[in-house]
Amino acid sequence: MTIEIRTVILGASGYTGAELLRLLVRHPHVTLVALTGDSQAGKPIGEVYAHLSTLDMPLVRHEDVDYTDVDLVFCCLPHGTTQTIIAGLPDHVKVVDLSADFRLFDGEQYAQWYGHAHAAPALQSHAVYGLSELARDAVRDARLVANPGCYPTSILLPLMPLLRAKQIETDGIIVDSMSGVSGAGRKAAQAMLFTEVNEGVRAYGVGGHRHVAEIEQELSHAAGQAVMISFTPHLVPMNRGISSTIHATLCAGASVETVLSTLEKQYAQEPFVQLCAAGTVPSTHEVRGTNQCRIGVVEDRVVGAIIIVSVIDNLVKGASGQAVQNMNIMFALPEMTGLVSYAVFP
Repeated sequence: MTIEIRTVILGASGYTGAELLRLLVRHPHVTLVALTGDSQAGKPIGEVYAHLSTLDMPLVRHEDVDYTDVDLVFCCLPHGTTQTIIAGLPDHVKVVDLSADFRLFDGEQYAQWYGHAHAAPALQSHAVYGLSELARDAVRDARLVANPGCYPTSILLPLMPLLRAKQIETDGIIVDSMSGVSGAGRKAAQAMLFTEVNEGVRAYGVGGHRHVAEIEQELSHAAGQAVMISFTPHLVPMNRGISSTIHATLCAGASVETVLSTLEKQYAQEPFVQLCAAGTVPSTHEVRGTNQCRIGVVEDRVVGAIIIVSVIDNLVKGASGQAVQNMNIMFALPEMTGLVSYAVFP
């Protein structure tokens, strides 16, 4: 029997929503039922995004969607706006939420980092953190999947297996990440103007970026003890891509070779995670437009230390692509369905 997944995208007028559309129109099992975009309601999606002009669907308000025959909702709304909407959906509807609203499982932590109490605490406690390769069994049985953030995806994929295997110390992990401008979303903002971004690199969220909370939550779970990291994101003048440079200290008896062996064993059968040859590091060019994460490990000149470089496309593996991958898992489809592609280069 052919599987049909009747799907709604909430927030289709944003970058992640548009990227989801780009991926889902070629997915053989997805039927798009509705696209919402409250500020653009009434316009065809092709008027908002010319590259989607052959898709003849209007944007509507989320209140006007009929969920009677809907199987899955992708939520691409800003954090803080998704909680009450998801809480009001019928129980038969599965959800992949691309906002930060359900990534933190501790209500106090959420309130601390996001500045307000969670509006759907019962759902929050049942959400699954959907880092696809490392949470597959939980995602398979979930009704609500919290799609990981883009920076966390690039950081957690290399670090969680190493912490579980006691290959790196829990103390002293330092991460410097660089992201393309699309990671800030499509909203108009002076700091995102071409002249503000071009020909420069800017650190932001220094000492307190919100993604730290979910990164430390998942690293602590992997390590079996509390883990704190030093994380600094940077905005760089490109449209897409994240490159995370991670500094870590090796545990006694560990080496670059054992680290590579641990990662190779973890990801040998994973189609979307590749390791670079020993001593080489990847570039964002290698993953642009794909659901891939590429990881390189290099021995530091500091004795007992390693440097890991991890790259993803922030809009695909860091958001919409991983959301489709999670949908495939939830509906027992091959994970590569609708996601097979090579990087766009140059």
